[in-house]
Amino acid sequence: MTDAPLPAAIEHDEFLPYEPSAVWRALTDPELVGRWWAAAADLRPEVGHRFTLDMGAFGVQHCTVAAVEPERLLRYTFAEGVLDTTLTWTLVPEGSGTRLILRHEGFDLDSHLGRQAFAGMGKGWALVLSRIAPVLAA
Repeated sequence: MTDAPLPAAIEHDEFLPYEPSAVWRALTDPELVGRWWAAAADLRPEVGHRFTLDMGAFGVQHCTVAAVEPERLLRYTFAEGVLDTTLTWTLVPEGSGTRLILRHEGFDLDSHLGRQAFAGMGKGWALVLSRIAPVLAA
């Protein structure tokens, strides 16, 4: 019997006391994305649209929008040619706010880079998500 492989997906969620329309703007407006995560050059929520995220010391990452349901779901490839993973942002209305669920999947756990990214991002996404509410409050 073999050991089960590590999960190749990271999932985090954050409750935000804002309507889905405001949270959607935080995910799709390049200026706002740049305030809580990474400089998002030319980000547009249109399937097939290619854009980049400037991750500072981690370099410029190429992305392609894969799915859009306004104010409900945004999915795009992340770090094409490097990690080749996918980010899915799901917005769920909850009470007076929105539950934002992030699923980051597709890590190649057979590669050193994939394992390193999986471990680092597994710890880091909670901090990144916690930065969204202060941006929306500003």
